[in-house]
Amino acid sequence: MIEIDGSYGEGGGQVLRTSLSLAAITGEPIRIYNIRAGRKKPGLAAQHLTSVRAAAAICHAKLRGDAFGSMMLEFTPGSSVQAGNYTFDVSEAREGGSAGAVTLVLQTILLPLALADGDSQVTLRGGTHVAFSPSTTYIEQVYLPMLQQMGVEAQVKLGAWGWYPQGGGEVQLRVSSCRGGVSPPLNGIKLLDRGDLQQVRGLAVVTELPANIPQRMANRAKNLLQEAKLKVAVQALREKGIAPGAGLFLTAKYKNSLAGFAGLGEKRLSSEKVAEIACEELLKFHQTSAPVDEHLADQLLLPAALASEKSEYRVAEVSLHLTTNAAVIEQFGLARVMVDDVEKIVAVEPMIR
Repeated sequence: MIEIDGSYGEGGGQVLRTSLSLAAITGEPIRIYNIRAGRKKPGLAAQHLTSVRAAAAICHAKLRGDAFGSMMLEFTPGSSVQAGNYTFDVSEAREGGSAGAVTLVLQTILLPLALADGDSQVTLRGGTHVAFSPSTTYIEQVYLPMLQQMGVEAQVKLGAWGWYPQGGGEVQLRVSSCRGGVSPPLNGIKLLDRGDLQQVRGLAVVTELPANIPQRMANRAKNLLQEAKLKVAVQALREKGIAPGAGLFLTAKYKNSLAGFAGLGEKRLSSEKVAEIACEELLKFHQTSAPVDEHLADQLLLPAALASEKSEYRVAEVSLHLTTNAAVIEQFGLARVMVDDVEKIVAVEPMIR
């Protein structure tokens, strides 16, 4: 049983999610202790517990410690990953419901299902656009298109928007098996030069709020980005959701890469300020000339470790998330991860298997 210290590095949920993905893929039993020890409320929160149960469902894993707030988990896969139709609802993991991020559950099971024999369809319910997690828009417009370059075929469809604290969103995920007789079936990725910026696309979205709010967010974003001489198009939308919520989501499309940024509405935060938060993040990234944004930097590590060839990419920032994820991957003996802090280049060399 591989022993993993959940307090290592940034001490958050990513240690857990990467470990679950790799345990399901490799069939290795794992024991994780000190789960999320670096957080204000340590242990398994609703989205983490749902990720545990989702990973267990797809490989018939035996669990010990799978309870809300638990800081220890034993996960013993009972079979290879099984493709199929699944439903996972984050609100069921905690009494009173939860707006825990469905995207974190999605990222836990995506690669195991992509490497399974057969296609899968997954319904995910909970928070779709919440803080401290990738939004479903980011998954759709940045994460999945970048993984497609590596051989992962998956699509998401947003059925309802779910914001903090009510949640209630729904996402449909379709995953195609990428095996096709090739082992390992994933390609490496080389991203050292992003090329010219082609366009910034934006979505200014509200649910259960007046139509002038998304328009105000869209107008502020367009003005800020046009002042910076960027080509931009922002769409203002009122969408379906069970509770009020607002956000602005920007995707920067470069010749060779994609990057995503967001501002989420809060009480006493003006529409214009929400737009400014997203635009400031984008402009800061644009000035770095890096192809890979800070969040995608650690999210590319896992597919790169499972690929048939070396990957190399340049990042905007070497974050603690990145180095933590690298250390967890190396514990499974699947790849060597080298991070150059000066040049900000990440190299992932899969082991021969």
